[in-house]
Parts: sequence; C-alpha cells; structure tokens
Amino acid sequence: MTSALLTDLYELTMLEAARDAGTASRRCVFEVFTRSLPAGRRYGVLAGTGRVLDAIADFRFDDADLRYLASTGALREDTLDHLAQYEFTGDVFGYQEGELFFPNSPVLRVEGTFENAVLLETVVLSILNHDSGVASVGSRMVTAARGRPLIEMGGRRVHEDAAIAAARAAYLVGFASTSNLAAGAHYRIPAAGTSAHAFTLLFDSEEDAFRAQLTAQGAGTTVLVDTYDVESAVRTAVEIAGPGLGAVRLDSGDLAAQAGRVRELLDSLGATSTRITATGDLDEYRVEELKGEPLDGYGIGTRLVTGGGHPAPGFVYKLVEREGADGQMHPVSKRSLDKATLGAGKAAYRMVVGGQARAELVLPGEAEVAEFERELTAELISGTSNPDWARTSLRPLQVPLIEAGEDIAPKRAPARLEAARERHAASLAELGLAADDGPDGEIAIPTLTDGAEAARVLR
Repeated sequence: MTSALLTDLYELTMLEAARDAGTASRRCVFEVFTRSLPAGRRYGVLAGTGRVLDAIADFRFDDADLRYLASTGALREDTLDHLAQYEFTGDVFGYQEGELFFPNSPVLRVEGTFENAVLLETVVLSILNHDSGVASVGSRMVTAARGRPLIEMGGRRVHEDAAIAAARAAYLVGFASTSNLAAGAHYRIPAAGTSAHAFTLLFDSEEDAFRAQLTAQGAGTTVLVDTYDVESAVRTAVEIAGPGLGAVRLDSGDLAAQAGRVRELLDSLGATSTRITATGDLDEYRVEELKGEPLDGYGIGTRLVTGGGHPAPGFVYKLVEREGADGQMHPVSKRSLDKATLGAGKAAYRMVVGGQARAELVLPGEAEVAEFERELTAELISGTSNPDWARTSLRPLQVPLIEAGEDIAPKRAPARLEAARERHAASLAELGLAADDGPDGEIAIPTLTDGAEAARVLR
C-alpha cells in the first residue's frame, strides 16, 4: 500500500482547481506548528519525523489508487493522469526528532510547488499529531519515574498500527521496553512480558501456576501476585523460586500501601534483590504520588498511548509564503480570530545561556537573526550588559531532512529512533526542569518572534 491515499479529498480537488487557474506551480512554503500547549504542559516533544520521511518517500499513486479515485467521480481524467506521475521533489527542513517544541515552534517546513507540497498535509499531520501526543505525555512519565524503568504496554488500547507507533514514541522519550512484539521487531525496541492473570487462573492452584512459569522462564521472571491474596502469593513465589526471584508485579488495589508491605515481606524472606513492579491505570500523576514508595519500575498503557487526555498537540500545516504573479516570494498569513498565523518562512533557534535554555527564538528570515546578533554584540562591546550575554548562544533547531525530493536523514528505522532518543535526552536536560517541581507548571520558556524582544529577555 502506498501512502498517497492517507490524505483528504480536498487536497486533490484544490490541486485540480489550482492547475486550472495556472497557480499550481507557484513556489510555496508550508510550516507545521501548534498554537498552544495543553494546560499544565511545560513543553511538547516532537515525534514521528522518521515516519513522516518514510511516508513522503512512499507517496505515489499506483494503479489501484488511481482506479479508486476514478470511481469517485471527484476528479477529471487529466488530473488523474497528472497524479500518476506524482512524486515529491521539494525540500523539507525540521526540528530533529526528539526535540522539544513550544507554541508556534515551526517543527517542519515544506518547500515546493503548491501542487507538490499541499498533498502531504494530511499524512504529515496524522503522524506528527499522534506520535508527538504520545511522546509529550511519555516524557512527563519518565521524569516522574526518576530513573526507574518504564514498560510501554498499551497496545490493546489503540488501533494495531497506532500501537506500534506509540511504542516507538514511548521508547524515544526514555521508556525502557515495550510489550509489543511488532514494535520490537521493526524498531529493535527491547520487548518485555511474562504472564497475566489468565495464566494464574488457568491452573488449579496459584502454586501450580507459579511453578509452571518459573520452570519455563527461570527464577529471574516477574510473577503477578495480586490474583488472589498478595501476601500469600509472594510467600509462594519465593518458596518456589528462592531468594533469587526476579520481580513481583502489583496490578491493583492501593499500590502505595501494598508496595511497602511487599518490600518488607520480600526482605524478611531473604529476597532482598527481588524487584517490585507496579501496573494498573498509571499516569504521570500517579507515578509522582508513588515516588517515595519502594517500587522498582512501572508498566504504563492506556494513559500513555492515548496521549494522557491530550491525544493530539494540535499541529497545523499552514501556507506561510508563496510566489506571486511577479515571480517573487511573498509572506501570507491568516487573520481570522483565534487562528491568526505569522507569515513568511521562519528560522528557529533555542536561546541558551550557560547551558540552559531561556527562550525559543522564531524569526521570519535572516534579517531578524542578524538584528539579534548585532544587538547582542553591541551589548557586549558596551560593557553594560548582563554578564549572561557572554555565555549566550543560539542553537539552530531546523536541519535539512529532504533535498530535492531525496531523503538525506539516516535510512534505517532503528538508527533514526536511537538518534531521536539521544536528542530528546539532551534537549530535556538543557531545559533544566526538576522532577520535584511536579508534572504541571507554566510553559518552560517563551517563544519570541522579534530579535529585539529576545535581547530584552537577558537584561
């Protein structure tokens, strides 16, 4: 299956009308951004860029696609003939996958003719909104866990393809493993899992179930101990496995109260190295509440793969610059209430002071960047500036991803994912947030669209 039909019909009807009007070949710049973050979210995490590049490479109308389009009667035959030759030949720039984003961050910029670039809108937004929604909440969960490993286990809560993408996004932000074998196979994410309540209920006794599991999987396995009575199950598991039992899992009830009692019981039985894993409708708030309990890891499903109540960051794909009848490029923008946009293709930088991010600088063109650098230099020369100015740098956020239709990023999916995981860890560290501040708060840094305004931040 190609990715060409992962789009909306109006993309194709717009193309047909623009071709009729003679404007389809005009050069255009589209940008992907979100106008706001959900209440309480201090940052967002960009995920899905690698999948977007794959989707663009596969965006071709094959014979089956064209037969279906013909059957709809929505497009003329000459338009279908044109689509049969379609391939993206433009340029794509964007934030590195795993990078943090804020309101109005131009996380992706697509440059090409109107007919070449407009068709990509739906598939680009579909991927980035889903994957970034999962990554943004997943990053908060990793922070709340304070170094304790997290397992992604939400595949049964979403569409089967979305489950693979969700596992990828979770691993990108620091989850240690996934229960989803398809995600493990495709992206080389470590897979984890041992048994469910159904396994225990299959046997005539809990002891028989544990003995079967330990015989098959070894003493290092994780035993689910809350099917009947937790204390009895822990005693039975240790009796069979010995003090080398790998872990026990708690999936229901008062996890905080149970964790302490189970830790004491394990220690009293000599199983001092046996870990305790918690699962059961967890999210970042619940993990934060459990921070002081003797838990060694968490398994998280529903609240992760559905975006934690905010399944989409609200990314939009907007035309910000286009060629006019005079052959020159002109900024364009919406002025509608609550949905106004800032025209012109923009450059984006993270303003970093002494290694810590202080602002997102989004400037429409090189002139604004030069203005900021001139003001920075003048302040330093004057000797009256804030000492922090001398430690200020602008970290470029946008990198080339596709040039003249050619994907120039690393091709192998696992390699792309590992690079994104590293980028996220570095970007989050640069923000300097403390886990003890809790999941919610004000947006971590402002987004500035004026060089002079950026200079004032440091005064």
